[in-house]
Amino acid sequence: MQRMPIKLENVGIAVSDIDEAIDFFTDLGLSVLGRDEVSGEWTDTAVGLDGNHAKIAMLQTPGGQGCVELFEYIHPEAIESEPTQANKIGMHRVAFSVDNIDDALAIAAKHGCYPLRGVATYEDIYKLTYVRGPSGIIVMLAEELKK
Repeated sequence: MQRMPIKLENVGIAVSDIDEAIDFFTDLGLSVLGRDEVSGEWTDTAVGLDGNHAKIAMLQTPGGQGCVELFEYIHPEAIESEPTQANKIGMHRVAFSVDNIDDALAIAAKHGCYPLRGVATYEDIYKLTYVRGPSGIIVMLAEELKK
């Protein structure tokens, strides 16, 4: 069987406050590629929601190897949910490599975002932690120790 070429475009995350989420991710080092407000028949079809209307923002990691797309729904009204736990089935987390985990955690703390438990060291290879970010997003931060 011949495989179809495939490329990961982005990870999409619905948030309750797009500006708060943009501030968090840009402070961590991502840059805003663009912002828009979308609605109309094409969004209804693509997303599968009638009357779909949302603010969106596309953010890119340094070097351009990854993107995060944020959505703040205007209509239909966003449905609040309990923050996910690491062992729940479904979208788990978004992960970023950082040069210095302590600096990244200081930035996260400015946004009221803290590790779920602490910072762990994995086999002297990585220091890593899960942070509860804006809108309850789980964000993994990892610092490679052997560079």
